[in-house]
Amino acid sequence: MLDQKSDIHVTLESGNKPLFAVDLFAGAGGFSLGAIHAGFELRAAIEKDGHASRTYRNNIQNVSNRRIAVFENDISEVGPAELMSECGLISGECDLLLGGPPCQGFSSHRLGSAGVNDPRNELLLRYFAFVKALKPKFFLVENVPGLLHSKHAEYLDRFLTIAEESQYHVIGPVILNARDFGVPQNRKRVFILGMSSEFSFDELEWPPSPTHAKPETANEIGLPAWRTAADAFVETERDEDPNAIHMNHTQALIDVFKSTPANGGSRAQSNRVLPCHKGHNGHKDVYGRVDPSRPSPTMTTACINPSKGRFVHPTEHHGITARQAARLQTFPDSFDFEGGLMATGAQIGNAVPVLLAEVLCRTIRESLVTLDVGCFRSSSC
Repeated sequence: MLDQKSDIHVTLESGNKPLFAVDLFAGAGGFSLGAIHAGFELRAAIEKDGHASRTYRNNIQNVSNRRIAVFENDISEVGPAELMSECGLISGECDLLLGGPPCQGFSSHRLGSAGVNDPRNELLLRYFAFVKALKPKFFLVENVPGLLHSKHAEYLDRFLTIAEESQYHVIGPVILNARDFGVPQNRKRVFILGMSSEFSFDELEWPPSPTHAKPETANEIGLPAWRTAADAFVETERDEDPNAIHMNHTQALIDVFKSTPANGGSRAQSNRVLPCHKGHNGHKDVYGRVDPSRPSPTMTTACINPSKGRFVHPTEHHGITARQAARLQTFPDSFDFEGGLMATGAQIGNAVPVLLAEVLCRTIRESLVTLDVGCFRSSSC
């Protein structure tokens, strides 16, 4: 379980009604943990992957210790009424509905028409069965920038149309970079915010203003500079960390890492050129070292595999550990991922960075607390 003293940033004031949240496509719980840090109480989560759902159950805990109903199911197999019954919510009680549907169908790495009509894309629309039943004050969706590609315009248009038909004002899509919000990682993602048209949120600032800036201008505009990947490579005080593991490499690959310059060295600077690298300038980052003086590259689902990106330790001769990747996603060191190394890497790469989630959810929470939450809980409003 989480270390409540060090990992929970916000405690709900005594006597205040809690603000309720539900997380669809919850993964390991990055979105949920950020929401809890921002002052929400999670009531339910859906995650079909067994490793991720076990990670969620073992790590995500409300400040109030109130139980979270976790469904280890595909979202198409869980009905909104079943979820509401299990977690004790009635229509209109949910303040924030979260969700990061699987993004593979929208990946920018899929060329041509690949991903068009991908059945996973329909999961975006499944989201609205829960929106219509729960009637949350806000919903917040996260996905990859590829969602905005013209080949996916039909799906995005359908999503926005259904939102409007469901009586929600939509802000976005907007692309946010996690490095601008205190995450030591260069990670761009799309966010779509929906607000119930029943209420006025005149004080809402969306998207929130960056909290960090590039080093060249940070002092001038009065913000801290981007955090760097060096944050991930500090010593840990834990005697035994199940996620402080990395891939095992062949001696030949270790020798390549030894010949790759420290702190940001690239594959091209080593003495290894694979046949697939000849004749083109692509894949420059594979087998490259993380540069600790800058925000890290995007942590993908293969973030512990140096063959998939710039995921080699800055100075040591192996890939980064799962713990180091998790730190770059701003998970606390007390957060332990279930499953083997590959499953853990996938959970880390799929997650919304905890600190970014906290900033976004806190902005929403600040708008909600200006309203009469008690009125929301009353049928007389």
